[in-house]
Amino acid sequence: MRKMDSGCDFIQWLGPDMSIQILEHLDDPSDIVRVSAVSRLWHQFAIENGLSRQLCLRMFPEISSAAHVIEANNKIEPVKLNRSSNMEWECLRRKHKVYSFLAKGLSPVIRNDCIRGAISASSTDNYPDESIQNTLEARDRVDNRPSYWSSKGEDDPSVPETLLYRLTVKLSVVAEIHVQPFQAFFQYGFPIYSAKAIRFKIGHLRNLMETEADDFGNSAADRFIWTYTSPEFPMVQESSLQKFELPEPVLCVGGYLLVELLGRVQKQEIDALYYICIAHVKVVGRPALPAFDVEMLDQSGTCDLRYYSCRESAVKSPSLKMGGPSRLSTFNAIWNRILGAGAGTVAGDDDDEPEDEFPI
Repeated sequence: MRKMDSGCDFIQWLGPDMSIQILEHLDDPSDIVRVSAVSRLWHQFAIENGLSRQLCLRMFPEISSAAHVIEANNKIEPVKLNRSSNMEWECLRRKHKVYSFLAKGLSPVIRNDCIRGAISASSTDNYPDESIQNTLEARDRVDNRPSYWSSKGEDDPSVPETLLYRLTVKLSVVAEIHVQPFQAFFQYGFPIYSAKAIRFKIGHLRNLMETEADDFGNSAADRFIWTYTSPEFPMVQESSLQKFELPEPVLCVGGYLLVELLGRVQKQEIDALYYICIAHVKVVGRPALPAFDVEMLDQSGTCDLRYYSCRESAVKSPSLKMGGPSRLSTFNAIWNRILGAGAGTVAGDDDDEPEDEFPI
């Protein structure tokens, strides 16, 4: 480690082990950034010892495996070397930046309503009365009428079905997905039209020019790149909200969820065809805060993680209060001073508050 000209720096006096124990008590990502801005020695110390990563994992233990996937898959922007840098240092600096963003950008509160809207189903028996939109309703009866999605009937019980959803934000950590099969209380014997098994995929649009307003139709699954596919989970033929916990929490970049319903178990008595009917679907996870966003750059999964000013965030979320510089603005301003021109393109149009992107 390089020495400072001044000999009064406590990192030099105490040594790395004791200094890390002290700095580990920092509990805000902005504090880590401020530490990095004290001097070149502190900047190098914070990056080499992964202080932002340690803080991020203390704040969100469930993100440990998801963040590792980002590193392993190298979805962070390619390392740019110059004469004064080396590959190892650039990788450490890049990880420092990413973990700082994740620590600041993810909500500290686990939410049970991470689905923004239902997009399409592979088939629907009686549209719109049995539409996928009904699966967003927590009850299986609304105004004394049944509320559920139903597939078309099939002779072959192995025919699968899919349900496509848009999550509340493009960046979130997904831990569990809950699905409730529908029990037809209006049919003889009260049959439950569950699937035999279920699987989940998470990803982003293949064509980055498309938006959620586009009509995906029945071929929706072919218009996405799925960056994560869960194992198959057996589904119980019970009319209850069944919880499917992913083996490890998944960092969802792109904001789309595909529910694959694999196999059918229940015939309808009146036509002797197999159906799948779902009453409710919900996603449990940690969405990004309103001031943060993601823009997909290419089909490989490379993206820009962006921070917007308090004013621009207020447009997206009226609950954000206006006033003086927010802690998020301060966090971003310090990054801007540290990274200079290498911080990225300015996001937003507010000239009064400094802004930048956190590209990964």
